[in-house]
Amino acid sequence: MDLQVLVSSMSQQTYERLLQSVETGKWLDGSPLTESQRESSMQAVMMYQAKVLKLDQHMTLNQDGEITHKSRQQLKNEFAQQGSIARFKQDDF
Repeated sequence: MDLQVLVSSMSQQTYERLLQSVETGKWLDGSPLTESQRESSMQAVMMYQAKVLKLDQHMTLNQDGEITHKSRQQLKNEFAQQGSIARFKQDDF
């Protein structure tokens, strides 16, 4: 099956379950993911983030499925456009 077709038909709930499995290395029933399953699931998660959620992250997949890296300046400009950034002092924690 074409990955892009799979991602476009994926539900939010399926995405969240795949994301959790990739993060923990285990399926919801507790059985471990094989390396192949983890790679495929991670690719599907990243494609969903790029195609459906259109997340603005430092490293993600673009609309063509290629990895995109944003420079520090690009991220700084995007944050500046969004408004203020929360700033904390070391003693605040």
